[in-house]
Amino acid sequence: MLTLMNWMPRAGAAAFAALVMTSSVQAQQAPTVRIRGAIESVDGNMLGIKTREGTDVKVRMTDNVAVFGVVKTSLSEIKQGSYIGVSAMPEPDGTQRALAVHIFPENQRGVAEGFRPWDLRPNSTMTNATVAETVAGTEGQNILVKYKDGEKKVVVPMDTPIVTFVVGDKSEVKPGVKTIIFGAVKKDDGTLETNRVNVGRDGITPPM
Repeated sequence: MLTLMNWMPRAGAAAFAALVMTSSVQAQQAPTVRIRGAIESVDGNMLGIKTREGTDVKVRMTDNVAVFGVVKTSLSEIKQGSYIGVSAMPEPDGTQRALAVHIFPENQRGVAEGFRPWDLRPNSTMTNATVAETVAGTEGQNILVKYKDGEKKVVVPMDTPIVTFVVGDKSEVKPGVKTIIFGAVKKDDGTLETNRVNVGRDGITPPM
């Protein structure tokens, strides 16, 4: 069976391969910016956001932007098998003390799986993983989460903000709403662009 590479002249095929490789490398290297703040203006697809640091930024939404609402839920919704993200502070004994937990919908299982530094607070961490065990503890809930390269023990105090994502639409992207954009892409001309906007519903500030 003929493929695109089979019928191209050899020089053309090499150039095509180089183009694909270059595009892939550029896509991988495109720097991203995490933005937390309040939406102050919406002009077509352009958002004006006042960040939590007090700076003003402009972010362009792509035409196919996905909007998700961030809504409150309860600790009891974290069950064995749930796929969750835990913003936390590391404890001296190696456990993670949760600052916030977000429960992913099933169709987002596996998103950004793993353990990494986070910027909610200095020295904070993020773990996206599957709940293997959950046991009531003296301070809240003790959870064991597992991801492809390891596992973490997490203490979730009773007052920890617990949220989940629900599908929203562009009508929710409006002035006054609190938002978190996980990965706005910084373009070559310095502008920021995103294909996903997460907005707090009912006055919620996304806690992650």
